[in-house]
Amino acid sequence: MDFPRALRECRTRRHLSQLDLALRAGTTQRHLSFIESGRSVPGRKMVVRLAESLELPLRERNELLLAAGYAPAYPESALDDPVLAPVRTAIDHILRGHLPYPALVVDRGGDMIAANSAFDRITEGVCPELVGPGTNIYRLALHPDGLAPRIGNLAEWARHILARLGHLEELRVELAAYVPDLDPSAGLLGFAVPLHLRSSYGELHLITTVTTFATAVDVTLAELKLEAFLPADAATAEALSAAAGGAAAADRAPGNK
Repeated sequence: MDFPRALRECRTRRHLSQLDLALRAGTTQRHLSFIESGRSVPGRKMVVRLAESLELPLRERNELLLAAGYAPAYPESALDDPVLAPVRTAIDHILRGHLPYPALVVDRGGDMIAANSAFDRITEGVCPELVGPGTNIYRLALHPDGLAPRIGNLAEWARHILARLGHLEELRVELAAYVPDLDPSAGLLGFAVPLHLRSSYGELHLITTVTTFATAVDVTLAELKLEAFLPADAATAEALSAAAGGAAAADRAPGNK
């Protein structure tokens, strides 16, 4: 990769001038101009400073270092690596702590890593091949054998999902073909895009939050996202709590020990 071009593209993509980036990185506009023109070769520390100043994701910081001819600075561990054992423990704790509401953890591509038991309330009746570790949650959301037939506000929700897939162009094209040509509802959406999902527990109105590991210096960890569903109204909260209570009672029933 051409490092000067890669740096220039990263800077312009973030709408920063050479002066803006130079000030952030603690250098001069003249020096940065020389780097971007190829007249000056930056040292490894300067490349790291530039990547940090651009607030690039760790994967892109490594790519910028490689383009400059340097080894990556940030490791990329397998999730089952012993070094990430505390992370797996933390994930399990967070997923259990979010009950009785659904929550799951996905990787950079939207592939499911883990989910809590309440996530079954959302996925009831979908094709088994679309659910479980390694499956893609965006495909689950919009596939005709997934959640799509039960989503009451499919146009709004599909637009929300597709807008998140800028870095996954092939998947975005696939999922866009599943979405009918529907016009979003007129008027304001409120404070967040809701998910209106028909279920055996009634219609669930949910909003989502996304949590990341803010201090991660491992690429794998930095790209994990905890997606948690929260009730948008009292009826949904009651339905999910009742469903959790029913599941717990079934587990305690004779023959299920």
